[in-house]
Amino acid sequence: MSQDFLNIKNITAIRGATTSDGNTSKEIENSVVELINELILRNSLDPKKILSITFTVTKDLDACFPASIARKCFGLDSVSFLDCQQMYVPNDINFCIRLMALVIFPTSSTINHPYLRGASSLRSDRC
Repeated sequence: MSQDFLNIKNITAIRGATTSDGNTSKEIENSVVELINELILRNSLDPKKILSITFTVTKDLDACFPASIARKCFGLDSVSFLDCQQMYVPNDINFCIRLMALVIFPTSSTINHPYLRGASSLRSDRC
């Protein structure tokens, strides 16, 4: 087993979110691809260092699974994925896709949590 896996200090959670333009497979795919791409680019991640990603979606998104999109579009075959429905809260953002990625990340690096599109209002401190 590599040293990266043995050092728990290097395992970091990165949060992010975006919104979809609607509840079609294509609209959700566009949003998920953009979100994963920004997660990787903004953090200079090697996709092989992504251990798992949990997606949540608001109740108005049910056309497809975000994990199946991420797995196909980025070749993340060895990543553990989970899709969940976000807890319903009145006045939440519509068509919202959130993620939490567990990654092997250098402790000296700065984490960049991507909050995109309509989800940028969720964490204006991280946009």
